Amino acid sequence: MGFPDLVNVDQLAAWRNEPDLVVLDGSWFLPGSPRNGLTAHRQQRIPGARFFDFDGAFARQGTALPHMLPEPEAFARALGELGVTPQQRIVVYDCHGIFSAPRVWWMLKAMGHKAVAVLDGGLPAWLAAGWPTEQGEPIEVAATVYPVPESPSGVIDAGALLSGVRDGDVQVLDARAPGRFAGLEPEPRPGVRPGHIPGAVNLPFGELLVQGHFRPAAELSAAFVRVSDGTRPWVFSCGSGVTACILALAATLSGQDGWQVYDGSWAEWGGNHELPLA
Repeated sequence: MGFPDLVNVDQLAAWRNEPDLVVLDGSWFLPGSPRNGLTAHRQQRIPGARFFDFDGAFARQGTALPHMLPEPEAFARALGELGVTPQQRIVVYDCHGIFSAPRVWWMLKAMGHKAVAVLDGGLPAWLAAGWPTEQGEPIEVAATVYPVPESPSGVIDAGALLSGVRDGDVQVLDARAPGRFAGLEPEPRPGVRPGHIPGAVNLPFGELLVQGHFRPAAELSAAFVRVSDGTRPWVFSCGSGVTACILALAATLSGQDGWQVYDGSWAEWGGNHELPLA
């Protein structure tokens, strides 16, 4: 049996002292929040967790778009600095419950790492179960040499998505809240138009969760059926490519594959006035 994509706190507690297990803290906060992921990591974390900064070390350089997937060479270098090897099992969590950890899961999967899981319920579930935490500066780990992955999979760029939308070859599922999807609420990033990609359907990521945990697989499947007949490959989008990955993980948990994440998401599409708008 392969490594699962979702684990619970009891599973992680049973594994946490095993030498081939790495715990990553993928906490992230929306722009404008008074907190940030590294501060939250210092304040409270699962013992031994290493901070995965997809806004910094794991973000593509030279672009104004937020936390874009980096080049494979840069990704491998950053993983090596975290002391990760391809053979290790990874469990990712965030301090919200389920919010940004699926982004880390997707990035690692896209770059070919085999054994990656998200902790269902995240840090709140860990605390509720009474397991210990630690605080302070990030732990120091011995660096490794992580091999450079091949070109990432499970990702689509704006040009390919535009062609797919025009040809009707893909179905875009947008994870943003209904008000933002409909263009009735302003976007949090300056210069980004309100609205959505033509032909997209709205599946707010919160509908896939209950109290910070993923819903059962049958309920996840039903949520996708409500918005899409599944005859075309799915492309998941959101504000900046974070909560789209919640949809990606939910699709995987419900037995769906062949999907892609639009990494630039609405930050790119809504900010480019040459791209069509609905």
